[in-house]
Amino acid sequence: MRGLMDIHAAPRRGRLPNWFRVPAPGSAKYRALKDLMRGLSLHTVCESARCPNIGECWNSGTATFMILGDVCTRRCGFCAVKTGRPEGLDREEPERVAKAVQAMGLRHAVVTSVNRDELPDGGAEIFAETIAAIRRLRPHARVEVLIPDFQGNWQALFEVVNALPDILNHNVETVPRLYKIMRPQAKYARSLALLQRAKDLAPHMPTKSGMMVGAGETLAEVRQTIRDIADSEADILTVGQYLQPSARHVPVARFYHPDEFADLKQFALAQGFRHVESGPLVRSSYHAADQVGQ
Repeated sequence: MRGLMDIHAAPRRGRLPNWFRVPAPGSAKYRALKDLMRGLSLHTVCESARCPNIGECWNSGTATFMILGDVCTRRCGFCAVKTGRPEGLDREEPERVAKAVQAMGLRHAVVTSVNRDELPDGGAEIFAETIAAIRRLRPHARVEVLIPDFQGNWQALFEVVNALPDILNHNVETVPRLYKIMRPQAKYARSLALLQRAKDLAPHMPTKSGMMVGAGETLAEVRQTIRDIADSEADILTVGQYLQPSARHVPVARFYHPDEFADLKQFALAQGFRHVESGPLVRSSYHAADQVGQ
C-alpha cells in the first residue's frame, strides 16, 4: 500500500486542501432543478446534508431525493440534517417524487430518507410506495434506495426489498469505535446484519454501503471495516472524506490525500467488491448511475 500513513495528523483549520475545489452552484439547470423541488415541495439530501457536490450534480440534472420529511429523529455527530420530532406522514410524497423523476428524465433515481424511529416500520411503507410510484411514471429508470437501519425491524426491511429496488444501500458510515460520537443511536453490528439480510432476501439485487474517513479512525480500523462490509456480501462500496458541517459536529481529525483514497480503493477491490468509489468528494450517491453500468 503506497502513500498510506497510519497516523493521526493535527486537525487543519481554515482553507480546505486544494483538491476540494468544486463547481459553484448557480447554472440555469441548477436553478431549474431548485425550482422543480420547491414547486413539488420535495427535499433533497444534497441541500439538507450540505453536500459539497451539489453544484456538479445539480448542474448535470441529478439529485438525491430525501423522503419522510426533513426532520430526523436521530442526532448523528456528522450529519447536518435537522433533528427533532417529525410531524405526521406526507402520503402524497411518493407521487411527487415520481413526478420529479419523470420531469428530470432520470435513468437512475436515488431515494434516501431521514430516520423516523417514532414510526413502527421506520418509514418502510413510504419507501415501497415511492419505488412503486417511480416505476409507474418512469418505468425504465433504475431506482436506488439508501435506507436507515429501521432499528433492526427486519419486516420493514422485507417490505422495502419486496418493492424490488434496483440497488439497496445502507451506510455503515464509520468504524465501530467511533459510533458513540458519530452514530450514537445506531449499532455497527445491526448495520452489517441489515446488509447481510438484504442479500439473503434478494441474492441478485446489488447491495451497497459507504463510510467516511478523517474523523479520528486508524488505517487498521478502516481496513477492518471494509473487510466487515465485504463479509456482509455487499457489492458496491463508497469511501469519502468526512467534512464537519458546523462547529457543533465532530471535528475533522485529518484530511486524507487523494493517493490514500486510491490505495483504499485497491484494498477494497481486493476484498471482493465489484465496484468501489473512493475519493475526497465521494458520497453515497455520487456518480451512482455509473456504479452499475449504463
